Amino acid sequence: MKSLSLTKSKQASVREIKMRLLNSPALSGVSILHSSSSKPKGFTYGGLRIGKQKSNCSRRTILHRCSRNLEFSAAGGGSGSSVEFDVSFPNDYTQLLEQAKEATELALKNNKQLMEIEFPTSGLDSVPGDGEGGIEMTGSLQLIREFCDLVISPEKVTRTRIFFPEANEVTFARQSAFGGSSLKLDYLTKPSFFQDFGFDTKVKMADRVKPDDELFLVAYPYFNVNEMLVVEELYKEAVVNTSRKLIIFNGELDRIRSGYYPAFFYPKLAALSQSLFPKMETVYYIHNFKGRNRGVLFRCYPGPWKVLRKVRDKYICVHQQEMMPSLKEVALEILPSS
Repeated sequence: MKSLSLTKSKQASVREIKMRLLNSPALSGVSILHSSSSKPKGFTYGGLRIGKQKSNCSRRTILHRCSRNLEFSAAGGGSGSSVEFDVSFPNDYTQLLEQAKEATELALKNNKQLMEIEFPTSGLDSVPGDGEGGIEMTGSLQLIREFCDLVISPEKVTRTRIFFPEANEVTFARQSAFGGSSLKLDYLTKPSFFQDFGFDTKVKMADRVKPDDELFLVAYPYFNVNEMLVVEELYKEAVVNTSRKLIIFNGELDRIRSGYYPAFFYPKLAALSQSLFPKMETVYYIHNFKGRNRGVLFRCYPGPWKVLRKVRDKYICVHQQEMMPSLKEVALEILPSS
């Protein structure tokens, strides 16, 4: 009887803490996400069966855990900084898109103007290059359409402009994933006879933007080194000092961050790490590490950056921090020491 009384007392305390936190002024105006009790069963995507993956990340309790996949702190701070979401690694692409949707909506609410979404498209445990380039881009194309259907409300569809790397990809998009969509489709560069020699037909971004545009989404701008330079131009000419927002979707920006393009040969591209990237919020991110020290770098805004290790089909959080660590730091320091 004594044990039963203590248990009831603890449950009452938990309910009391939850109510106090939910009524806290620090959390006013913030949407609290609750994890679903249903378990994703996987789905068929692009002709491939994507099975579910078990996920479980160890969590750092700040005040009290109010749901299975959520933790938060009532500490003061700027908009959105008082709430810390603890999101588990997704089971499949359906759950991934839901997580990316929630993260993006919160970032938009917090007035983030430049955002990044990055994740593998050949499987949740894949890395860039595991799939053939064209297949990976096609996978991104279909996922972008599903993402837009989740995030963009019907009244905002005609005010959203999606930029593809080249003009011919706009045609392909209209004939495939974006067939029948009212979303505005556009392009960054226009191929020419001289493209093989490093020259592209200049597309002035200011001429492509329309007054009623509110949101730009740039699709996988990584095949040509000039594409990200055009994205920077788009940001400077059409986003800065406006209420517009820009999302870079699967741009493989880690190539630039890691110095894959030598600054000596690509000075403008390398400069993006100092000029553009500091202004950008990575709202959703997955990067897998293979080899002896396997793991994942994962982030879902506004939560911390987490380094996960897969143990017996479960993802365990072995490290987390507020700022994005470099891929080199994760591969050579964090994962080997975990």
